[in-house]
Amino acid sequence: MNKAIIIGRLVRDPEMRTTANGTNSTTFTVAVSRTYTNQNGERDTDFINCVAWRKQAENIAKYCTKGSQVAVEGRIQTRSYDAQDGTKRYVTEIIADNVTFLGGRGSNVSDNENFVGESNIATTDISEDPFKDFGEEVALSDDDLPF
Repeated sequence: MNKAIIIGRLVRDPEMRTTANGTNSTTFTVAVSRTYTNQNGERDTDFINCVAWRKQAENIAKYCTKGSQVAVEGRIQTRSYDAQDGTKRYVTEIIADNVTFLGGRGSNVSDNENFVGESNIATTDISEDPFKDFGEEVALSDDDLPF
């Protein structure tokens, strides 16, 4: 069985390309911290190359940027190509079957400035009791609680 699941943050903006037959693919790299610490007490980080295809590729390119936290589920694949200098190069990457966007809008490490500022969400001044117009205090006993 070939199954990989990683959680981490994008190290740069994803790059979407379209093949000659019109199929979209997006490449992105995810930084994943190791679970153990090195001799200096620091956690090492692995940088995992990933590829997504079709609609998943479009969604990643549209909604993810550098710093976005994602969970990637897929399979590990190794491919090779001939470099311009004539040497054979090997690339190991995760072919993403499912990418889950973790965190909400504005949770990116580097792009918070895009979402800070005016908001259409109504807020309440917490210096004033928001329940003052609801009447008398409700008294509850322990017998009234379902737990």
